Amino acid sequence: MNPNPPDTIVTRFAPSPTGFLHIGGARTAMFNWLFARHHGGKALLRIEDTDKARSTQEAIDAIIEGLDWLGLDWDDNPVFQSEQAERHVEVANQLLASGNAYKCFATPEELEEMRAQQRAEKKPMRYDGRWRDRDPSEAPDGASYAIRLKTEQGGKVTISDAVQGDVSVQNSEIDDFILLRSDGTPTYMLAVVVDDHDMGVTHLIRGDDHLNNAFRQLALIRAMGWAEPIYAHIPLIHGNDGAKLSKRHGALGVEAYRDMGILSDAMFNYLLRLGWGHGDDEIISRKQAVEWFDIDGVGKSPSRFDQKKLQNLNGQYIREAEDTDLVALTKPWIEASLSIELTEEKLDLLSQAMPVLKSRAKNLIELADGSLFLFKNRPLGLDERAASLLDDDARQLLTSIHAALIDLEDWTLEATEESIKAIAEAAELGLGKLAQPMRAALTGSTSSPGIFDVLVLLGKQESLDRLADQIE
Repeated sequence: MNPNPPDTIVTRFAPSPTGFLHIGGARTAMFNWLFARHHGGKALLRIEDTDKARSTQEAIDAIIEGLDWLGLDWDDNPVFQSEQAERHVEVANQLLASGNAYKCFATPEELEEMRAQQRAEKKPMRYDGRWRDRDPSEAPDGASYAIRLKTEQGGKVTISDAVQGDVSVQNSEIDDFILLRSDGTPTYMLAVVVDDHDMGVTHLIRGDDHLNNAFRQLALIRAMGWAEPIYAHIPLIHGNDGAKLSKRHGALGVEAYRDMGILSDAMFNYLLRLGWGHGDDEIISRKQAVEWFDIDGVGKSPSRFDQKKLQNLNGQYIREAEDTDLVALTKPWIEASLSIELTEEKLDLLSQAMPVLKSRAKNLIELADGSLFLFKNRPLGLDERAASLLDDDARQLLTSIHAALIDLEDWTLEATEESIKAIAEAAELGLGKLAQPMRAALTGSTSSPGIFDVLVLLGKQESLDRLADQIE
């Protein structure tokens, strides 16, 4: 029985735990969740774990963790398809009793011979209905059998898809597919239809690679006399070269993007805009997404996944994020990188530095790496490029800079800048000629926030000590 009143919209996301939650699956989950939330309906999660040989607990955990990271919550506990097997068998037997299904005693050898003949004659590979109208008594005693659906043979079937429009298929193209295998186990096609019905799903939002399945599933739904769902088959995601998305394009699990330092909100926004739009809006909050999302905004053309655009969008989100949130997010990266534990004093320093640090970073790794100079112990190790800058001339400049700064009482951006500029003018050098060796000495790198920000964040004594280390 449908547990929901007719006016309640119910969607579902139904991943197979044979791998991690990839980009396409994450977007499908989001679209189902957003559609339900927009219409005040229910969003459900089903784990399609009937393939016991390939389904793993690790993948189940990764999928649920990935959905949690994206901020997708569900309106009931996950349904595990493998636990519904008795119900699937029950429906197959109902169809058998009503005459909408039949027993097929064809042996594997017979079916392979049938397929070989079809290949030789260059015909479509379909079951030929050889047991459709035969009496089961014709089969040998004790012979095993599969249960097949008795599909319509003439005419055509049309699905009014909410994304693709009207799509028609001749019934002759839909063979009598298997519901129960000869070992008594239900097929994917049967399990999906039964579970969707029992969960009260009203809208099936999924990738358009499932469009062909929809015609078979609809035949089964009609044979049971169940309410037909509304279908919405969304185009798949391609790589930025237009080819089918693969690992070389970045078709990784969402946990990989989390580990690359992508913010959850940025990934949510990016996936939302892959195939769906709201005018010219690019930056869309979760609240706006729930308010605006509907199926009519989904395009018919495949969208293109672009790593560079994702990183740029992530950079925008980092710049707009609360400093306290970024401190919490970068803390584990910093501690792991330097094998230290950040004290309250150091966390306070990181918080002070965050407005400067976040203006340069496109992901949390860059943000964390950009802050490491604050917490390194003296004497600093210099990377290769930084070390190459500190020749004898540069050390002479550092000596002049150290001498000027040691007497500076007002340790501010303005005061340090004025002092360094005075040295540059006296030496008839551009400011950059002083800034680069200073950056190398103060941070151990050739990349950092503005040099005067570095001086102020490190403080007077630490800055002078680091300069002295390199002069000596």
